[in-house]
Amino acid sequence: MAKEHEHLSYPAWEKVQLARHPKRPTAKHLIYHLINDFIELHGDRLFGDDQAIITGIGYLGRMPVTVIAEEKGTDTQEKIIRNFGMPHPEGYRKALRQMKLAEKFRRPILTIVDTPGAYPGIGAEERGQASAIAVNLKAMMGLQVPIVSIVLSEGGSGGALAISVSDEIWMFENSIYSILSPEGFAAILYKDANLAKQAAEHMKLTAKDLYGYGIIDRIIPEGKEGLHKDYKTSYKYIKDHLGKTFQRLLQLDPNTLCHRRYLKYRKIGDYYEPSESSSTTDQ
Repeated sequence: MAKEHEHLSYPAWEKVQLARHPKRPTAKHLIYHLINDFIELHGDRLFGDDQAIITGIGYLGRMPVTVIAEEKGTDTQEKIIRNFGMPHPEGYRKALRQMKLAEKFRRPILTIVDTPGAYPGIGAEERGQASAIAVNLKAMMGLQVPIVSIVLSEGGSGGALAISVSDEIWMFENSIYSILSPEGFAAILYKDANLAKQAAEHMKLTAKDLYGYGIIDRIIPEGKEGLHKDYKTSYKYIKDHLGKTFQRLLQLDPNTLCHRRYLKYRKIGDYYEPSESSSTTDQ
């Protein structure tokens, strides 16, 4: 079945491939070029230090900020240490610890999303993976400091949502943000993971798609060949706009900030309109 479609063009799949390019910069690279005097803070004070999530404090220009980032690693050895960017529950608890600390000291929070999804292993489930994600979702909705999330490459499912309930979500032009991978979508819907290319087109997972639906707030431009070929232009764009965004959000009363964040997520889905053939009666 997959072979029947091999001659077709799949623009969304091309974005998926660029998002997963082996030489694409990771969160460490972005932090290094964006944040001055960054100090990494470790551990969740309950179980351990999850290397799939980096947390710490530093300066964006002259503004103190808290940074929470998912890190995939760059070579084989580091990818294994970082668990390929798939956090365990202690990673999300470490992130929550830093969020609370940021709120205490009135520091804006920058989160960098780059994960295929939360780790689904037995140990992660035994230590409360679903609970850790749910707690973060609830906590982030009520944090009284500005939060901006940047999707760097992949933003997959709850693994991404657990650090991206924010006032604004920005996506790099060739990043993806979705409920699961195209392969997983194809395996479930089409019963054939080889139809991932077609699935990607239907999932509306590109920055352009999500901006059109009002789910994200800004697209960070990339060079024509992707971030791995030219990162300086994209990073400069972030430097030019992120500080101003935080300054604007800091002017809001904390209660107003939280209410606006709440309304942002309540509005997601408003674009949906049932077709004429859909049933409109309730029994």
